[in-house]
Amino acid sequence: MSNQSPREFIPVNIAILTASDTRTEAEDKSGKALVERLTNDGHHLYDKVVVPDDIYQIRAIVSKWIADPEIQTIVTTGGTGVSGRDGSPEAISPLLDKQLNGFGEMFRVLSYDDIGTSTLQSRTLAGVANGTYVFVLPGSTGACKLAWERLISHQLDYRTRPCNLVEMMPRLLEK
Repeated sequence: MSNQSPREFIPVNIAILTASDTRTEAEDKSGKALVERLTNDGHHLYDKVVVPDDIYQIRAIVSKWIADPEIQTIVTTGGTGVSGRDGSPEAISPLLDKQLNGFGEMFRVLSYDDIGTSTLQSRTLAGVANGTYVFVLPGSTGACKLAWERLISHQLDYRTRPCNLVEMMPRLLEK
């Protein structure tokens, strides 16, 4: 039994980007799965786009969102593999002020239970840019569900103890 008083849930404004050369908005199962989960958890969908798997188009949108003070978290899906067209980590890494290396490490540990050693091909990552959390996920719907349900949802819930990313938001831009 904890002697800590309960906390109230604090909703977060989240933008979703799907990077894909083959999916349209209508076919974007991974993006839809993320939107469904974040809204079911009580967060706010601020924006959602599908863009080609192109480093510069991805970077342009994510940069715009990072500059928007209303967006607190960005989640991208797609482009984390090893093919020639996969470039989400290259698009987003230069924008990050700090990386949250534990996210990618934990994601691959959890993913191993589902896909075995194939998880080593995932270049998923997370970090902070201009006070905005950024999560870069694979395009697989299963991977997006795993990342949200096992990692992101808990860290974007102010009630998670002993600590969470929401309680750090006011301090992200400290100098």
